Amino acid sequence: MSPRSCSLLLCVAIATGSLAGCRGQTSEDAPVLLERNMYDQERYNPESYSQAFPDHRTMRAPVEGTIARDHYEDDPEIATGLLANKSAYVMSIPQAVVQRQGGMDKVLARGQERFGIFCAPCHGATGDGKGMVVCKRDKATDPCESRGFPPLPSYDDPRLRQMPDGQLFATITHGVRTMPAYGPQIPTTDRWSIVAYVRALELTQMAQAAPPPPPQVKNPEPEPAK
Repeated sequence: MSPRSCSLLLCVAIATGSLAGCRGQTSEDAPVLLERNMYDQERYNPESYSQAFPDHRTMRAPVEGTIARDHYEDDPEIATGLLANKSAYVMSIPQAVVQRQGGMDKVLARGQERFGIFCAPCHGATGDGKGMVVCKRDKATDPCESRGFPPLPSYDDPRLRQMPDGQLFATITHGVRTMPAYGPQIPTTDRWSIVAYVRALELTQMAQAAPPPPPQVKNPEPEPAK
């Protein structure tokens, strides 16, 4: 028998076997699984009961003293916003943070992006304290209709403008009053980027709030003698 005939005969046998296996109706029998462990794994579901641990919790807390790799910072000023001796807040953004991100332009760009995600819903896109969580309105130009949320200060507040950068960083990290802590959600470098962008918004609001300079009246130049 030629190889071609053998191949044709094999194809006919496979097709016949396949058709014979189709009963044309549903079955109540369990499906045939070659490896059941991949289908029905012995595992715990989140928040389920466990007999393996004394507290019967399946979701285990991290070992005490461990730090996530992407949340570790060995520079105390960058990590906390405080001086190394913890006597006061750092006055300005550490230069190491700026160098890591490739310059202040990239720091501000990153800060604007992160601010829009985490801060603008409450503080507003311009830092006026009238975000969508605080105000109910259809358009940005509509008056603010309070949702019952405590009013937030605007970034042109002198108290905020005089606050050290380290204190602003610590506020983002740990939260204050009705503001939750964003340290677990936002990486350290991104928190400093937000601080830089907040400072930029403060300068913008100060420039808009300042009255325009009075027009300068120039004395007419005397006409040349004829």
